[in-house]
Amino acid sequence: MRVWENRETREGRLLSLEVIVLPATGSDPSPDPVFIFAGGPGQDATTMANQWAHHWMRAQRDIVLISQRGTGGDNRLWCDLPGSDADLQGYLEPIFLEETFGPCLEQLAEQYDLTQYGTANAVDDINETREALGYDQINLYGGSYGSRAELEYIRRHPETVRTAILNSVAPVAFLNPLYHAWGAQHALELILEECAADPDCNGAYRVIRPGRGPQYIRESFAEVMRVLDEGPVTTSVLNPSTRRMVEVELSKESFGEALRVIMYYDRSQVPFLIDQAAKGDFSHFAEQGIAANRGIREMLAFGMLLCVTCSEDLDRITEEMILAETGGTFLGDGRVRRQQAVCAFWPRSDLPGDAADPVTLDVPVLLLSGRYDPVTPPRWGEEAASHLPQGLHVVGPGSHGQGGQCIDSIMAEVLERGTVAGVDVSCVAGLSPSPFRLPDTDGRQPGVGGRLE
Repeated sequence: MRVWENRETREGRLLSLEVIVLPATGSDPSPDPVFIFAGGPGQDATTMANQWAHHWMRAQRDIVLISQRGTGGDNRLWCDLPGSDADLQGYLEPIFLEETFGPCLEQLAEQYDLTQYGTANAVDDINETREALGYDQINLYGGSYGSRAELEYIRRHPETVRTAILNSVAPVAFLNPLYHAWGAQHALELILEECAADPDCNGAYRVIRPGRGPQYIRESFAEVMRVLDEGPVTTSVLNPSTRRMVEVELSKESFGEALRVIMYYDRSQVPFLIDQAAKGDFSHFAEQGIAANRGIREMLAFGMLLCVTCSEDLDRITEEMILAETGGTFLGDGRVRRQQAVCAFWPRSDLPGDAADPVTLDVPVLLLSGRYDPVTPPRWGEEAASHLPQGLHVVGPGSHGQGGQCIDSIMAEVLERGTVAGVDVSCVAGLSPSPFRLPDTDGRQPGVGGRLE
């Protein structure tokens, strides 16, 4: 799909957006497709085609995936970040470094007008693609930043929206990355409290310290923070390509950021990782942190992320907000201040006048939140739903990105009926979080997997 980079002047550079349409597989498909909005910002929706090819939504509806401007096609705003099989340490270093994004800006600015890659332009591209494909009304599905893009699409093109599903909600009020520290602390507190109340978890991660008595998981986390306060720790991890052990270093900042990202995927492994670190073995944590950080760095076009967040989020963050939202958290203010420093020289995207206003339109919207989500916890689903006359907010026991038979049944009912009124959400009351992972008898932890939305 060819669109103007500058949609207002309709002059200059044309962008090629990749588009994938997965036709409905049923014999009598509905005319309203599902358009997929990817996360990040910076994820290319078309890279998820295999995931959606066998999705249950496709039985009744076409699935449409579009590479949002800046994420793919001939206009991917890619920045080379530290981290590779030859440099595992790079995956544990901060992402937002001026020495990384300065050269990236020079390269990208030679090819693109970086003021044109905000969310408003992107959703107008998507609407233009809808018109070109001949669809009338459409259904929207997106997670994390994808939910922000959905809300902006609803704001700008409400007459085309039949229903919208927002999974892990990041409304306009969610200032990225201001609330990362609060969200991660909130999720960790829930995990520690639940482990302490679970006899199996509490017993498995109880340590007897000579002269100090028993130490439980909360004390173990405090012990890890105390050690990291004294300086970085060194540990060894397995290099996946050479199959040899290599040394890496974990600072308090890199530990905190890795823990935040690990909690995206699966809260159940967190007590194990904390327990091992408190006993002096940071290798398990480092391996999980490298894997989680690698996934994000390989997935996102960080140039596009900055085009969105610098103007749409960072410019609204004040010093008072930083002190209030990061104080007393294990993550602290490092992430937001580093991103601020990069945004100080990154070009600003052009924004419409209502960009900071909540979306209040009367469109059927299902909002899904995870109780243990470390980045978009339920407070943001509640905030967005409070402005939506037809908003239905459902909180499940998961982390970032809700799914499973119960949630699928709720989404299916919304899609089938075209409304959130009267939708049966009773199955959520019977859901429970997955059990905590406990050490094997030989002390090893089973492998875990996850997906970032």
